[in-house]
Amino acid sequence: MNIVGRITKNAEINTLKNDKQVVNFSLAINDRFKTKQGELREQTTYYNCSYWLSANVAKILTKRTLVELTGRASASAWIGKDGEIKSGLNFHTSNIKVHGGGKKSDTEEQPASQPQKSNAFAEDTDDDLPF
Repeated sequence: MNIVGRITKNAEINTLKNDKQVVNFSLAINDRFKTKQGELREQTTYYNCSYWLSANVAKILTKRTLVELTGRASASAWIGKDGEIKSGLNFHTSNIKVHGGGKKSDTEEQPASQPQKSNAFAEDTDDDLPF
């Protein structure tokens, strides 16, 4: 399955006991629709995402970056410290395609699977996107 959304905070790398690394990040997907009464509504769905193939991708998974993920979705439920039942959506991604929009840095590297982008129009872009 594919999902497209914006990263809500910078990705984090977690190292497990067996020295395996996983990149964790969250994604927000906005959906706009009209009700039967014609009222325009907006709904945001959040996914807790994980990527196991390479920790280097965390460098480009920054807040507000628009990404397309391929993988599988799952749901989880648990009882919080307050005793309330909690739930969440998870997405285990096997492929990440970056569409742009995150914060830029001079040391940011493009992943090997992504083509290098031309910086010819970098100064002409406006970072104030409508979504």
